[in-house]
Amino acid sequence: MSVATTLDHAGLCTADLPALTAAWERMGFALSPFARQSGKRTPDGAVEAYGTGNRCAFLEHGYIELLGLVEPGLFSNGLDGFLARYTGAHILAFGIQDAEGNLERLRRGGLAIPGVSWLQRPVEEGGPIARFARLPFPDAPEGRMQLIQHLTPELVWDRRWMAHRNGAVSLETAILAVADPAATTARLSQLTGQPARPDPLAGFVLALPGAAGGAGPFSPALATHLRILPEAALGQVLPGVTAPALPFIAGLVIRTKDQGQAARAVLAGLPVVQAPDGIMVPPEHAGGAAVVFA
Repeated sequence: MSVATTLDHAGLCTADLPALTAAWERMGFALSPFARQSGKRTPDGAVEAYGTGNRCAFLEHGYIELLGLVEPGLFSNGLDGFLARYTGAHILAFGIQDAEGNLERLRRGGLAIPGVSWLQRPVEEGGPIARFARLPFPDAPEGRMQLIQHLTPELVWDRRWMAHRNGAVSLETAILAVADPAATTARLSQLTGQPARPDPLAGFVLALPGAAGGAGPFSPALATHLRILPEAALGQVLPGVTAPALPFIAGLVIRTKDQGQAARAVLAGLPVVQAPDGIMVPPEHAGGAAVVFA
């Protein structure tokens, strides 16, 4: 199927990875071990070490990547440019099963994509190498908006790193604040191959229908969403949140297995806020993007 079927993951970017990971552990997430990244700058180039590394919160459906600039002298794969705008979420990845088929679809639609971008990293120090095929939307002002095919999903979603004290089980919604919702929606609809509809509040919502195994080997066929809102509507969805710049990946809605009961206990002591979708940790306590436990 040469379209995206699901919201695969969101990525937060930082120059201080230990502080970011500490914030997410404080919210009750079990994180994967630190992994340095490497890849090819061009489709036919050699694999080289990047100056970036990550830890991740893997869920039954999807995950959140915590990505840090760990060796500034090496290729940052765009991370330095993201951080010049703001510290926080800059990556949204939509799951696909056929990178070459989606590449052909996007080229037919007029996008100048040079080819599939290959990325790899060890799942842990000295461990096996996980491999990914990526198709980023070229020069998207919203950040790294990309399609991703996991070539080794069984290595990435490891049960050792998936027992979260907050009860988190799925990444269901990302919330994006932009100056021109129609233009952003057109770009991301073209990227994913999925239609959009008006958001009940303002702007638009891009709905991805889901597919069993589409966002991890344990994932159900779960519908996921990207809400693309005007800045004026942001506070109605994420109370108190303001955009440091536009476009801004403002928040993530994470479904829990118990309607947020465990999360409320874990988050005791943090200045949480009640949002329409659940209990919210403000961006300043979550690495730059609001996190809502539903």
